[in-house]
Amino acid sequence: MKVIFIHHSCFVIEVDEKVFIFDWFAGDRVNGYRFCGVLPEYEPDTPVYVFASHKHQDHFDMDVLRLAEKYTNIQFILSKDCKMTPRFLEKHGINPKVREKITYVSPRAKYEIEGGVYVETLRSTDAGVAFYIETNGAGFFHAGDLNDWRFEGVEDLTSYKMRSEFQREINLLSRKNINLAFVPVDPRLNANQWNALEYVLEHTDAEYVFPMHMWQDYSGITTYIRRQKNPSYVERIVPISHENQEFDILEE
Repeated sequence: MKVIFIHHSCFVIEVDEKVFIFDWFAGDRVNGYRFCGVLPEYEPDTPVYVFASHKHQDHFDMDVLRLAEKYTNIQFILSKDCKMTPRFLEKHGINPKVREKITYVSPRAKYEIEGGVYVETLRSTDAGVAFYIETNGAGFFHAGDLNDWRFEGVEDLTSYKMRSEFQREINLLSRKNINLAFVPVDPRLNANQWNALEYVLEHTDAEYVFPMHMWQDYSGITTYIRRQKNPSYVERIVPISHENQEFDILEE
């Protein structure tokens, strides 16, 4: 199994013959940033599964649908807030027939996708959904914007609600087989940026935990690892340092 960090919250997972792409967007779509990650190329008949957790510009780009021109065996699993009409697609030069390859998903629901891919959605604490996926005996969790969005210095009823809602969703994963987990570590939260990461490490059995949503600032990973006194947490964290970084995951 291989994992490729493209940029921000976009990852590619290669497992057996299948390819999973999460939360892709073009690198010039977010004001003030220039993301440089590039998707790998695959054979045209490769089974490709494209996920978008919600429609924020740093998680979804309608141009991802153009991958259907390149890959014949492609499926799109998109949060329902990404929904587009045939007229809208045609206006932007995308063949409306691509809609036949799209499954729009809602929070707290289960879906079976062609090719032996089983998807369960969680409710985000921001927008859209988070994904838990099972295929070929492997389990993946991509949080999207499901996070403990508590800003440093703000401890009010809203912050308490945010924490409890995040923890409630993660607790649903406590008995799941999770080989790979992708969890926000947003530097804008300052001292609270590691809250979600630590809760996932403590309350799930995720084998490899990839920090994401770091806005090209990867220093928080090093800081957390240096401060963390629990070696079992540290050994499960995958330290990301740059875009298009590849990781070979040993399957036991």
